[in-house]
Amino acid sequence: MNRLSEYLSQHIGIELWVASLIAIALVTLVLNQVAQVMLRHAAVVTGKTSTVWDDALIQTASRPLLAAMWIIGASFMVRVLQHQVEQRFIDEALAARDVALIVCVTWFLLRFIGKVCRNVIAARKARGEEVDDTTVDALGKLARLLTLVVATLTVAQTLGFQITGLLALGGVGGIAVGFAAKDILANFFGGLTIYLDRPFSVGEWIRSPDKSIEGTVEYISWRHTRIRAFNKNPIYVPNSVFTSIVVENPSRMSHRRIKETIGVRYDDFSAVAPIVADVKAMLRAHSDIDSTQTLIVNFNQFGASSLDLMIYTFTKTTVWVEYHQVKQDVLLQIGQIIARHGAEIAFPTQTLHVQTNSVPQAAVADEAASTKS
Repeated sequence: MNRLSEYLSQHIGIELWVASLIAIALVTLVLNQVAQVMLRHAAVVTGKTSTVWDDALIQTASRPLLAAMWIIGASFMVRVLQHQVEQRFIDEALAARDVALIVCVTWFLLRFIGKVCRNVIAARKARGEEVDDTTVDALGKLARLLTLVVATLTVAQTLGFQITGLLALGGVGGIAVGFAAKDILANFFGGLTIYLDRPFSVGEWIRSPDKSIEGTVEYISWRHTRIRAFNKNPIYVPNSVFTSIVVENPSRMSHRRIKETIGVRYDDFSAVAPIVADVKAMLRAHSDIDSTQTLIVNFNQFGASSLDLMIYTFTKTTVWVEYHQVKQDVLLQIGQIIARHGAEIAFPTQTLHVQTNSVPQAAVADEAASTKS
């Protein structure tokens, strides 16, 4: 190092420590330029994706990252200067470096949160979905507040302040706030569960056997879910309710079921077997019936006024209107099969048998004689 210092002094006219400072500055500048090129390339790649997170990450990380690189380079320059100065200042300089890096991280998180909120709103509006700007804004503000609080505590600890008492006070206050806002937190985590598990989504028909809830999901926020009932009334359900009830999602059914009991008259008992055979053949040949699923056509029981046939099968379509069209066609064909065999569909009837007792002729003659006398 001494020879290098002498060489630089004699031939170039600068000291070694000055050359070191210049070298560190040049290296930092080159790395900064390389990072800018890589970030621009990453921005082009993420711009082609459909997610909103990668775009926000690249767009918001560029400036804080470049600033952090200059801060780290400056810290190396401070180490070089420390060897030229008798007064020790490296500890304060490193603490300032740490604070500056914390500020860069905080700067990035604040920008990232804001960008994600804007991207989420823009993406949902582009898809034609309803967006709750108030909820998104509230969550963004909450995330920013938490970021600032954590950053402030970290800076205070870096500068040597004792924050143990402050953390204890914050813990007690957090418990109190948690008890006061338990319903809000329950709804928030309920909404988080819906977003993660996806038991239903907007546009799907859901119902609950535990609650009087049935309709089409119109909107899911962090606090509540809006369901449009079939009578067109809106139902606002707190998200915490969905963590404790059973929810059926008929919109995700694979088939729709036809389950009917059709009775024929007792007088048509001889036609029951061929009717069953023809109905089963008709269902297997029907283009809208899935014959790979359970298909049952059987004489089921002797009813009170009919011989009951059970029809059990599944349609290929799950669309409500199309299903009823298929079901109508199946029932009409079953009626035609029954009529073709000379049978009739039974309806509730009762047969009354009246027994008349014959009166003896001698008793009639005696009654007539007593009447004349």
